Amino acid sequence: MTWTCGIDVGTASTKAVLVKDGKPYLFHQISSGHNYKETAVRVLKEIAAKGNLAKNDISQTYATGCGATQVTTDKATVGDLACCAQGVHHLLPGVRTVIEVGDRGTKVMRVNEKGKAIKFVMSERCATGCGRFLTIIARVLQINIQDVGALSLTARNPISFATGCAVFGESEAISRVAEGTPKEDILAGVHMALATKIATMVERVGLEGPCAMVGGGALDRGLLKQVEKKIGDRVHVPDLPQFTVAVGAALHTQKNLDSLKAAAGFISHDTTFQRGVIQSPCRMHLISN
Repeated sequence: MTWTCGIDVGTASTKAVLVKDGKPYLFHQISSGHNYKETAVRVLKEIAAKGNLAKNDISQTYATGCGATQVTTDKATVGDLACCAQGVHHLLPGVRTVIEVGDRGTKVMRVNEKGKAIKFVMSERCATGCGRFLTIIARVLQINIQDVGALSLTARNPISFATGCAVFGESEAISRVAEGTPKEDILAGVHMALATKIATMVERVGLEGPCAMVGGGALDRGLLKQVEKKIGDRVHVPDLPQFTVAVGAALHTQKNLDSLKAAAGFISHDTTFQRGVIQSPCRMHLISN
């Protein structure tokens, strides 16, 4: 039995996925905080403990995400773009267009039949192009971010945000609250604004179906509905979409380990372990604090 791990160190949260014999098995997520190194060590320790594993039981770990380079251990790093493409390819093998909505940015990419990103665009650095804007507005409205999607679906008169700037967008939301605008109408307006930006990015890479959304933003049903409306196509969402990049990192780790074994003569070389072609369904076990 071989265990490998992938860690996605994001600005808001850090996700870890344990792969058992080539298949994602355990999932764990914690807040990233301000020290990415300590967070990575903690998430690895916690997921190992909940899997009843000792540290030495995990053969290899790869880190990805904005804080990956600060994970100063013997662990390797891999690009989050490649991990996202590979993770989606494993979870939804037929998908060709991927929308990843994260806390710090949004990516749209085209993925080929081998799970490799062949074309991509990223949002501008302003928070209005990513999940951070939803967090900002949720704070203004004093609601839990997990409730944003469901509440926005009850909107009757979504507002139109006149700015593409997060700072001015926050001010506009505050003004709308003062005017008595229903929270759901404000949220629906935010979803429309973000979906419009995403649709523009999809147009730039060229939509090829099927299309999927991953990242924490994919948990927001209101945003998902608006994106589908803007691009005019169904958007698929895998189970636990926030773990997709970590899944890709974990699979990359497994493939690297298998390649090392093949080079050492422990296993025969097999194209199953080449980049991006694993398509086995996985049994998911979500663990939480």
